[in-house]
Amino acid sequence: MGLQQILALFLFFLSLSSAQRPNIVFIVADDLGWNDVGFRNPDMKTPNIDKLATEGIIFENAYVQPLCSPSRTAFMSGMYPFHAGMQHMALNHGQNVCVPLNYTFLPQELKKLGYATHIIGKWHLGFCKWECTPTYRGFDTFFGYYNAAEDYFTHTAGGYLDFRDNKLPARNYSGEYSAFTFAQRAVDIIHRHDVSQPLFMYLPYQSVHAPIEVPKKYEDMYPNVMNEGRRKYSGMVSALDEAVGNVTQALKDRGLFENTLILFTADNGGHIQAYSNNWPLRGGKFTIWEGGTKGASFMYGAGLQKTRTRYDGMIHAVDWKPTLVSAAGGTPEPTIDGMSLWNSIRNGLPSPRTEFIYNIDYFEIPMEGHAGIRVGDYKLILGYPGELDGWYRPMNGTQDDIYEEPVYIKGDEPVQLFNIREDPTEHNDLAQKTPDMVAKLRARFEEYKKTMVPANYPNPDPASDPRKYGGVWSPGWC
Repeated sequence: MGLQQILALFLFFLSLSSAQRPNIVFIVADDLGWNDVGFRNPDMKTPNIDKLATEGIIFENAYVQPLCSPSRTAFMSGMYPFHAGMQHMALNHGQNVCVPLNYTFLPQELKKLGYATHIIGKWHLGFCKWECTPTYRGFDTFFGYYNAAEDYFTHTAGGYLDFRDNKLPARNYSGEYSAFTFAQRAVDIIHRHDVSQPLFMYLPYQSVHAPIEVPKKYEDMYPNVMNEGRRKYSGMVSALDEAVGNVTQALKDRGLFENTLILFTADNGGHIQAYSNNWPLRGGKFTIWEGGTKGASFMYGAGLQKTRTRYDGMIHAVDWKPTLVSAAGGTPEPTIDGMSLWNSIRNGLPSPRTEFIYNIDYFEIPMEGHAGIRVGDYKLILGYPGELDGWYRPMNGTQDDIYEEPVYIKGDEPVQLFNIREDPTEHNDLAQKTPDMVAKLRARFEEYKKTMVPANYPNPDPASDPRKYGGVWSPGWC
């Protein structure tokens, strides 16, 4: 047999094994609250999401970071943000920073396994140079935006365009609502996809992050919600649900759905001041209370053994990268913080994860939670837990009824301890009653703290000014 025949045979078997790998669709809903999905709150109209969740496996203890960029760092790298310098706040316009380039991202691992890789939506992991951007970090294509938030219709941030089709500014989408623009691009990619190759689609939607904007017909789906902001926000959730339904229908139309694994998660708890809701959990976005860090999340589809509808095992955002690599038939990197939970989730077995860090942030005044750790059933909070301290029902009345409670206190005091298994809503502080448990968790926390990398959070760089790039947020200035 000649060399060409051997090569052709190798490529044939490679394509055969690749075709048998599951397609993977990883959906991230931005700022979606724990209580903002129909499978937890019947007032929310999310039939497509509910069907996937209830026919799949709903995660009751899947944790994320309190804010956008830190969670996305964990999703893509499998590293705790405090190990990557990404633990302080979300990246802001014009900062000369991105997730360190020495970390291998999830799509890079999947490309080694033969996957076509696409990202549609929000990046928010840095863009000051091209090497930081999606198509240099493992994605074959990118359609979306770089920054934290923007107008849903004009696709501008700070008055300048932030919309890309691969490397080129995407100027022809003004007036189109982003949830449907992104869904349509996903549908187009699915219909063009070479089915001999497994597909990885990362869909970090803009929805339902502020600004609170939605076509009126979706707002009108909630006539009983008197508060205008909450009514529009609820409509945004339903518009997101329709977009998710459009993507799943395209997978069905193309014959890909039965061999597709879908992971859905919020990137942090709901932003209470922007009308989302995490009831009955305490706090929300910006906090290391459960309401800020327990993400609405589920998995559906290929490879799952349907032994139960809910999974109680402990999961952290860093685990999704190795878990999806395992689901794809690969071997996760042994040096990352995340661990593969694939066998545990698919077979309904206990989670191998027994502890995680909520946050370690010693950068000046943290806007989000300062420091916290979970070990077994117990959670220790050191110092400032974040902006909002209470328990908030959906803002359905005629007036905004959210108020600020905590005052920032510098340092690791006060110390608070909760048994999350017995007290998931964090009403009963056990710190004074169980000093031995406080000491145990604090000692474990100090071990993690020794490995912390200082937060990389520079002031905006004037070189990033979009006016230097034709009025478009663009790489190339660091």
